[in-house]
Amino acid sequence: MLTRRNFIVSTAAVAGILTDGAVYAGGTKRFISRRPPPGKRRFVSTAVERTIKDVGGKIRDPKLRWLFSNSYPNPLDTTVEFGAFHGKPDTFVLTGDIPAMWQRDTMDQMWAYLPLCPHDHHLQQMVNGVLRRMVRNVLLAAYANAYLKNAAQVSPWTGDLTHMQPGVWEHKWEVDSLCSVIRLSHGYWKTCRDNSPFDASWTAAMDRIVKTFRAQQRFDGLGPYYFQRPAPAVRSPIPASAYGPDGKPCGMIFTRFRPSDDAVVYPLHIPDNLFAVVSLRQLADMHEKIHHDHRRAVECRALARQVHAAVNKYGIVHHPKFGRIYAYEVNAMGDQLQMDDANPPSLLALPFMGVCSTSDPLYRATRAFCWSTANPWFCRGRFAGIGSPHTGKGTVWPLSLILYGLTADNARETAWAINELKNSSAGTGFIHESFHKNNPAKFTRPWFAMANAMFGELIIQTARRYPQILQA
Repeated sequence: MLTRRNFIVSTAAVAGILTDGAVYAGGTKRFISRRPPPGKRRFVSTAVERTIKDVGGKIRDPKLRWLFSNSYPNPLDTTVEFGAFHGKPDTFVLTGDIPAMWQRDTMDQMWAYLPLCPHDHHLQQMVNGVLRRMVRNVLLAAYANAYLKNAAQVSPWTGDLTHMQPGVWEHKWEVDSLCSVIRLSHGYWKTCRDNSPFDASWTAAMDRIVKTFRAQQRFDGLGPYYFQRPAPAVRSPIPASAYGPDGKPCGMIFTRFRPSDDAVVYPLHIPDNLFAVVSLRQLADMHEKIHHDHRRAVECRALARQVHAAVNKYGIVHHPKFGRIYAYEVNAMGDQLQMDDANPPSLLALPFMGVCSTSDPLYRATRAFCWSTANPWFCRGRFAGIGSPHTGKGTVWPLSLILYGLTADNARETAWAINELKNSSAGTGFIHESFHKNNPAKFTRPWFAMANAMFGELIIQTARRYPQILQA
């Protein structure tokens, strides 16, 4: 049964991948492109191909240039299924080696391409189709995190004790799944100035999101969502109650699962709630400026204020070494979990999500905590970085290195992160889910499109901010 998994593969697992035959020479070493041949690519964007050439031409190191040229277009090459639904654009996006569409992963897979949409109408229409598909997913099952291509398909997870239905891959409630729909909507709107996706169905989906957030504040009871997974399929701790661990209703939004898809220890996940604050404010802006809907805008802003006030009251804690920092999870009854997980939204990723600036003192202290052994999921060996309970101790997730580089405010940290990523790809030409801290040839998920796209974004941002890094 496929899920996000904890197996280790070797580089031989990707040895048979199709290539387009391009060669990147580097001294005596030749790096052969790992992209599918042009005729086998699922989607081709002229703007993306031009960016690969333009940015690639600024990268002096042939291995880094090869890694960027393989990874950045990987979601388009391999995961996008673009078509039409009722005469409008429709795009289903795989996560990679799992045949399902995660709302969060899809947003991150597309985010790196948004700046190019105004220069490539075909690309813009594809992302337009992504938004429409995400809206249909929300209207099908707002509490789900991952969906199948066809609404009639049945998931292998039908044994889960929850409200499963056809078209849903996994019915795990994660706050960031809904925030991701808003973030991509807002990013598309601001970048493309195209209001066509924001029709009556989009408004209905946004209402469903706000209603779901309200229900999971749990001021009026536990709400309609419940989940349990029968043993022995469980890898992460699932509380005995189908409604999750106890917490005090305080204004924050309760969740059952983290962005890693692992169960929470405490039900108030701070990065998710801060993501919700940003998303609700973005949604208010869209309601007001696209549809001149003052009532919905006021409701979104009021909910954002309520969630933010609760985070400030219960989500900021004291650490004996780092002082005031954000907790990772709390229950608003005095219990707190001080850690960070590599999967965004994370504490490390807060500026990337638009929560705060990289210079914010509270973030600076939290970042220092996250990137230290005080964080139980930070590990250091031949490589260093944040891992996740999802793959266990001793693993580094490249997502943490990517986000460390994207949220750095200096060239030194950015250069270090890029160098670690370059040297940990195990000769595959792609970014993985995780790898062993002392041996990158032991890795999980050879085809993980979200990480590939975000690595491409890091290199493009670096070309703008610190071009000297790529020229070294």
